[in-house]
Amino acid sequence: MPWKTSRLYSNGKQIFFSSVSHYSFTRQLSLSSSPNLKTLCSNGEFKEALLQMAILGAEMKFEGYDTILNECVSQRATREGQRVHAHMIKTCYLPPVYLRTRLLVLYNKCGCLGEARKVFDEMPQRNVVSWTAMISAYSQRGFASEALNLFVGMIRSGTEPNEFTFATILTSCIGSLGYEIGRQVHSIAIKRNYESHMFVGSSLLDMYAKSGRIHEAHGVFRYLPERDVVVCTAIISGYAQMGLDEEALGLFRQLQSEGMKSNYVTYASILTALSGLAALNHGKQVHNHVLRLGQSSYVVLLNSLIDMYSKCGNVCYARRIFDSMPERTCISWNAMLVGYSKHGMGNDVLELFKLMREENKVKPDSITFLAVLSGCSHGKLEDRGLEIFYNMADGVDGVEPDIGHYGCVVDLLGRAGRVKEAFDFIKKMPFVPTAAIWGSLLGSCRVHLNVDIGIIVGQQLLEIEPENAGNYVILSNLYASAGRWEDMRNIRDSMQEKAVIKEPGRSWVELDQVVHTFHASDHTHPRREEVAKKVKELSIKFKEDGYVPDLSCVLYDVDDEQKEKVLLGHSEKLALAFGLIATPDRATIRVIKNLRVCVDCHSFAKFVSKLYARTVILRDKNRFHNIVGGVCSCGDYW
Repeated sequence: MPWKTSRLYSNGKQIFFSSVSHYSFTRQLSLSSSPNLKTLCSNGEFKEALLQMAILGAEMKFEGYDTILNECVSQRATREGQRVHAHMIKTCYLPPVYLRTRLLVLYNKCGCLGEARKVFDEMPQRNVVSWTAMISAYSQRGFASEALNLFVGMIRSGTEPNEFTFATILTSCIGSLGYEIGRQVHSIAIKRNYESHMFVGSSLLDMYAKSGRIHEAHGVFRYLPERDVVVCTAIISGYAQMGLDEEALGLFRQLQSEGMKSNYVTYASILTALSGLAALNHGKQVHNHVLRLGQSSYVVLLNSLIDMYSKCGNVCYARRIFDSMPERTCISWNAMLVGYSKHGMGNDVLELFKLMREENKVKPDSITFLAVLSGCSHGKLEDRGLEIFYNMADGVDGVEPDIGHYGCVVDLLGRAGRVKEAFDFIKKMPFVPTAAIWGSLLGSCRVHLNVDIGIIVGQQLLEIEPENAGNYVILSNLYASAGRWEDMRNIRDSMQEKAVIKEPGRSWVELDQVVHTFHASDHTHPRREEVAKKVKELSIKFKEDGYVPDLSCVLYDVDDEQKEKVLLGHSEKLALAFGLIATPDRATIRVIKNLRVCVDCHSFAKFVSKLYARTVILRDKNRFHNIVGGVCSCGDYW
């Protein structure tokens, strides 16, 4: 045997021996006098534990490897874990399934997916934990097909999946085939009696919700024997993400009455729903809960509060929360920028964007530039917006423009009346224009009465989206605005032939935590007669003060008297009248519209604000109109 040099620690001193006999003697001395591996690891002496492993050599046992590997997993110590793995190989130690699985888990936690798969492939035997750990490794990193293939291999091997396997594989049921594959996994879970398990139920619920099958998700939720905060949050989040805000709010209130304890994720989810409803009073209540429970330090929750206050029309309070944040992520900046953008506050968008760059703590991302370009579009700052876009295109900002940014430029030019320029810009784009981009330009053609380009764009849209009612409606409205009634009727007839249904306009107002919804010429609201009478009364009063109904907003070939009657039935006016009846003097009236607010209703709202000393906040599907003293924040530009 060649001469070796060994070192050990004895009473804190380092001693060197050079002969084989000395080595053998001192090794025995070391083994008898050194603390065991568990003691070293528990005392934080990890390096000493690894040294002890080297000294023990082939005499390392299961317990020692288990102790050190657990410490490696705990610290995510990749190199140290590799040393343990190498030691097993050098000493010809054949680890049992448990230790091989621990190695697999270690490599997975350290992001070494290739090494984890190699350990898995070399395992002579595998149990349910080994399979689940490898499936989880792929699933966590977005390799859904690999995870699903492993799951199939597991079933074929005869290894029975457990609740953790099902919960893990369901997270990989995503994409176009996610729903169908998820249903198959669900059926396997039912056969093995795992459907009602908490972890499996939660994953099933999440899978169905993300696939847009919220009713199936609720079915899973309803039959769970137990529900924890994670499951309750998942179903509320599912409704909110689907835009079913009223359902999300109703379920949240029901679960609270049943004793559900919310966490910061629950509150963030319900704030998303309240943002959609613009239910400010509910939002304030949630904010108070957050403050009382001491959860206001979570960045994700503060971001949701910024979004909620902005979408409820209180952008000033959203800014207060933003300014008070001890730490801001890019999402925080983007939430505030989007808030300003939706309120048409273009200059505020640019000032905040400048501040973001000056602080230089968070780099702007693609969403940041979308918010800035949108802010320039809504704020009538088209030249500044074009400058920002072309700087992006030249690589100045380190964010390459994608099709969303090109769409913002089309919207920006179209809103400014530069329809021909927007049309030419689309032709030169390096992307195939989407339906959304063509739709934006068609809307601009309608507003600025550019019939020639509008017909070209409209026909393009009807080919791309033959089932989208909005395209038919805008094109028919464009014909109507130009007095081309025959063409308008042809479009309407085409809608009927293809059974394309237009989304009805509706507006809603929150009062005493109850959301009141109004449809055009509403006949369903309990106070409909009182509201209709109030609208007529307001129309007469406003005419005395200079209000002239904009009959161009009625796109029917009828006489002026009939057009004015149609205008009085618009859902925005009904909601405004109800707001005046049902709220105290000088209280702010908040109205939400699911479609674009029409010019006449916008004018009507300004007279409500002026003559009744009310702040009126109108939110349509594109932006906010904050009207004070008869003057709107949009500057009559939207």
